[in-house]
Amino acid sequence: MIVLSVLFLAPLVVMVLGSLQRPLQPPPNGLDLWPDPAEWGNYAVVPRFMPLGRLLLNSVLLVVVAVPVTVVVTSMAGFAIVHARGALRRWLLGVSVFMLLVPAAALWVPRVVLLRGLGLADTPVTVALLALAGTTPFYVLLFALAYSRIPAALLEAAALEGLSPLAVWRRIALPLVRPAAVAVAALSGLYYWSTFMDPLTLVSSPGNWPVALGLRSLSEMEAALYPIYLAAAVLVTAPALLAFAVAQRSFFSTVERS
Repeated sequence: MIVLSVLFLAPLVVMVLGSLQRPLQPPPNGLDLWPDPAEWGNYAVVPRFMPLGRLLLNSVLLVVVAVPVTVVVTSMAGFAIVHARGALRRWLLGVSVFMLLVPAAALWVPRVVLLRGLGLADTPVTVALLALAGTTPFYVLLFALAYSRIPAALLEAAALEGLSPLAVWRRIALPLVRPAAVAVAALSGLYYWSTFMDPLTLVSSPGNWPVALGLRSLSEMEAALYPIYLAAAVLVTAPALLAFAVAQRSFFSTVERS
């Protein structure tokens, strides 16, 4: 665990230290524990190289739309798997596992053709439309596993009381799997915040790019300006780390209450 923590934190530390170097200077020879002087002004000039505010707004809009849709769609699909019986249940599980094995690259071209044919391509929320398909079958299987641990007698009793399958899902099943819902929300939020290939293939107008794609455009700048690029990377990464820390705390508190 300690090794994993070091491997995770080391690139972040290098990124922050690199963002404080002076631009147009040769990179340090080895790891500079603290630049002297630290060039905090690199953060202030980032908006001169990319429309940071607009890109951040696009990413926030993308996450706000995509995450709730992902949680609802995948939780309903997972409940449908558990609620099914016999051959239908095995078939739904088999389809979910099969879709999980399909390489993401194999779906890029069909998605572009489909969304452009429907006139839904090249908007700030185009990538959020992927949430209508559950984002990834892994989330469906995660919910199915969580629902399978609910006593079947509890769900059957709710159905005998006259509740519809939708009402059983909303009022009984979903509240009992809150840790899974929080985990899916956190994972999908990080995915949509950092996704790169999906907007690269689906969004062509720079004004509609999410922040991860805008950051990629800075990677083409002059090598001597790398501290500004790293400063932009820190500004883009910080909200995701903060949101993950909040979600992690919420997840553990939800587990303790369960």
